[in-house]
Amino acid sequence: MFSDRVRLKVSSGKGGMGCVAFRREKFVVKGGPNGGDGGRGGDIVFKCDNNTHTLSHFQGKHVVKAENGRPGLGSNMTGKSAPKMYIIVPPGTQVIDEESEEIILDMTTHGEEKTFIRGGKGGLGNVHFKSSTNQRPTYAQPGQVGEDRQIRLELKLIADVGLVGFPNVGKSTLISTVSNATPEIANYEFTTLTPKLGVVNVGEFESFVMADIPGIIEGASDGKGLGLEFLRHIERTKTLLFMIDLATYRTLEEQLKALRIELENYSEELASRTFAVALTRVDVLSDEDASVIVKEFIEALNLEISSNSAFGFDEALPYNEQKIDDEMYVYERAKPLFVAPISSVMKRNIEPMKYALKSLVTRNR
Repeated sequence: MFSDRVRLKVSSGKGGMGCVAFRREKFVVKGGPNGGDGGRGGDIVFKCDNNTHTLSHFQGKHVVKAENGRPGLGSNMTGKSAPKMYIIVPPGTQVIDEESEEIILDMTTHGEEKTFIRGGKGGLGNVHFKSSTNQRPTYAQPGQVGEDRQIRLELKLIADVGLVGFPNVGKSTLISTVSNATPEIANYEFTTLTPKLGVVNVGEFESFVMADIPGIIEGASDGKGLGLEFLRHIERTKTLLFMIDLATYRTLEEQLKALRIELENYSEELASRTFAVALTRVDVLSDEDASVIVKEFIEALNLEISSNSAFGFDEALPYNEQKIDDEMYVYERAKPLFVAPISSVMKRNIEPMKYALKSLVTRNR
């Protein structure tokens, strides 16, 4: 079961109590106090692990508590400190304070460990309280109490390219074609119920990660459909790929506009990201009809066609950019950086699009 949001109460351990003890040894008269200190309570530590992909292992668990430290012993023996309590989370997990909504931790790297709250210190034994006026102290410190925090864990998948589109537009088919992902594919809407990640290999030594989320419908920003619930999973992506259907009753401009409106209603920051457009199911139209529709769409967006092919590209794609020097590019954020008519089933124009996306990913990195 996929789970990307859980609420937890986490508590660090209480420190052990200091010991009240006195030295009792043959031939030693009035040996004095020798009570040891209590052990430290256990810390709460978050650890990032690539082998964990969801937060489902927290389902049914509402409280995570570290162990308490052991009390001190006689003969100046310190009590055993409690072990750290590790909370294992997948990369992309944010730890959010429930009261303030502050993002406290952001776990992104495999093997990363961050101490969240520390356990209480152990109390001092009575050996620390002897003095010239009090040579037989009969008290010791209690251990410090641990800390309690009410938190929320939210998983935001880490990907380079995020797919955005209406249901049944071909997102799952595309990610299964270009990557190692194996999503469910069927001829009905909302076959994708949870986000999927896939690694797209480009050439022999380069790759990038693509994220597929459930389809977005109009009104998603008001809570309709599934897409809005999972839009957080593409918040980390620097490049968005809008999937627009060539074989539908709505014009390409209408589809793109509707998707961008829903994205802006969810997050203006996400809507301002670099984006490109893939026109799907080009194989269901004749070359002549597809060429007319695609060229009209490209012209409506005021993009430059970078080749003389029927679909606006062969080795190169229609780019919305202007080269200033060898390192700097500028473009209008309201326009896509390229438009790629594709067919995932026929694998038409898939390779050029992969290389174009890799170029954008590299630049954003």
